[in-house]
Parts: sequence; C-alpha cells; structure tokens
Amino acid sequence: MSNRVFNFNPGPSTLPLEVLKKVQAELLDFQNTGMSVMEISHRSPEYDKVHNDAIALVKELMGLDDSYKVLFVGGGASTQFAYIPMNFLSKGKVGAYVDTGTWSTKAIKEADNLGQFQLAGSSKDKGYTFIPKADEIDYPEDAAYLHITTNNTIKGTQYHFVPDTGKVPLIADMSSDILSHQIDFSKFSMLYAGAQKNLGPSGVTLIVMKDKMLDKVNDGIPTMVDYRTHATKNSLFNTPPTLPIYIVKLVLEWIKEQGGPAAVEDTNRKKKDLLYNLLDENSDYFRAPVREDSRSWMNVVFRLPSEELEKKLVTEGKAAGFIGLKGHRSVGGIRVSLYNAMTLEGAEKVTGFLKDFKNNN
Repeated sequence: MSNRVFNFNPGPSTLPLEVLKKVQAELLDFQNTGMSVMEISHRSPEYDKVHNDAIALVKELMGLDDSYKVLFVGGGASTQFAYIPMNFLSKGKVGAYVDTGTWSTKAIKEADNLGQFQLAGSSKDKGYTFIPKADEIDYPEDAAYLHITTNNTIKGTQYHFVPDTGKVPLIADMSSDILSHQIDFSKFSMLYAGAQKNLGPSGVTLIVMKDKMLDKVNDGIPTMVDYRTHATKNSLFNTPPTLPIYIVKLVLEWIKEQGGPAAVEDTNRKKKDLLYNLLDENSDYFRAPVREDSRSWMNVVFRLPSEELEKKLVTEGKAAGFIGLKGHRSVGGIRVSLYNAMTLEGAEKVTGFLKDFKNNN
C-alpha cells in the first residue's frame, strides 16, 4: 500500500499490516455470520472462540500454565494503578514501588491515595535517565507486592533484568514492551499492559495473574474493581471490549507466525542497534541521555543541538513519511518508537533519514 507511512507514534502505535488486512477482509462478515465482529454477541459461540483463543495464545507465548489467569478489561493500564492497591493493600500492608518516570509516578500516586506505599528505588534525582540496579532496589520482606514499570516510553529507559523478589509478589506494568523479547514471565505474580503499543489497538488492557494472587484480594471493594469478578467469569462478567480483543488475538497469532518472542527479539535487537549505533557514532550531534545499560529497545530518545533543529527534523520527517518523531511534551527532543509491528525496513529508513538530516544540517 503506497500511501502507508512509517508510524513511529508512541501509542496508539503501528499495527502489523497483515493484521489490518485480515481485519479489513473479515470486517463486514465475520465467520459467515453475516455480521461484523463488532456486532456479534459476546455470548455467541463465534466470539467465545475468539476470546478463548486469545487467552490460550497469551499463555502459549508467555510459556505459562493454567495456574495463571488471563483477563481482558477496559479502562487502560492507568486504571490498574488504582485497582492494584484497592485489591491488595489491606490494613497494615505496604506496597513497594520503583519510580522510574511518569507512569510509575502515577502508579505511586494512586497507592498513596489508597493505602501505604514505600519507595523501593528511584532514578528521579538523575532525571529518570536510568533503571536502578537490582542491588539498589530495597523494600520490606513483608511488602504486599513490588511494582515496577518495565519500559518507560517518555524517558526511554527499560529493565533488562527481572528483580528477584523472593516471597514478595512482583507486579509489572508491561504496557510498552510486552512480548518484545524473551523473558521468564513465571517470575511475575501479576503483569498488565494496555494493548495499544505492542498487542493491538487501544481499548483493552491485558492482565495476567497467578491464581494465588486472587486469594489476597481484599473483600468489600466494588464489584468491577475486584479481580475475582473477572477471573471467575472469564472476563465476561459484563460486555468486554470485543473488537480490541479480536485484534489482539490476530496480533498474537502474528507474533507466533514470526517465530514467537525469540524471533521478535531478534528483529527488535537489529532495529534498536541501528538507531543507537547512529547516535553513538554521531554523539557530537545526537545526544542520548539514557545510561547505556538502561536504554529502551522500544523508545529511543535523544536531543539535537537546538530545539529549532528538533522542530525542523519533525517537520521534514513527516514530509518524508516518518510520523510521530516528536518527543513527549514533558521532555521535548526526539523519540523513535520501535514497537513489535515496526518493520526492520522502517528502522533502516528512519536511520538513513536521521543520518542525512545530520549531514544537511
């Protein structure tokens, strides 16, 4: 499709072209029902298969057994910032949080509103330019949980290790790097992710949770907040976001067709190496603020010699078919988002554009 651009938006972000074509082909008549997937009942056998296939694919790609529950809910990952303390912070319990930027800060704010929290680590004093090392993360042995944000879209940092929390449940917001690389998902007691970066369109949040976490849920909280409500009803207590879940299923199938997380990681490694090698080789022009051991594979952030040049780059990039290069309004600069569906070709071409821009300016 000649009019398709290279979409580097941080979310909602690019989707695999193969998935979009499948959605297009099935849009008016899904599975010979004579209806769109947007129109069929969430209680119908046709949708039931979509729903359960998506759940099965999540477990398969993450290498998890049936001791984990897979939930699909609305409200975005930001809603989970409040749901987690409402479910797990009982009287006398403390939630531990590592603060690595905007999204973890927002999660901490909700915990502070709803219960007790303890800061287990932070990179705030250095402008959130790194992830604290494992031995720099400290929390009570009886904490209700340790919460981390595995990738930070705005600051461009990412965990390249999984904290060993022993008996303390590890909870992770994986919205922006889920299934982008190989990882031992069994180390997490709970993870969650808004779909609109690596899994599908906006409108649905994936939650994966160990069964035993449901035993820790507080009684007396609102029905729709209670994780047990969604777990016992297979995320069908009320009408779920059926269209986004259907597209998530197609994206999960696409990841499997690529060769799973190992193959996706290999492509993502090549993509990020192109960008970071360019930045490092031209450090007199491109300034990458993130400590090397904490660099995000998903969101490559950097500055140019002046804000005027940054504005020019964004404008010329858009004209050349590279969309979404502007850094977040809170930090400025340039951001190149390399989520799973961004092709290696896209990474190669934007790298070439950046090289030419530097030579011409």
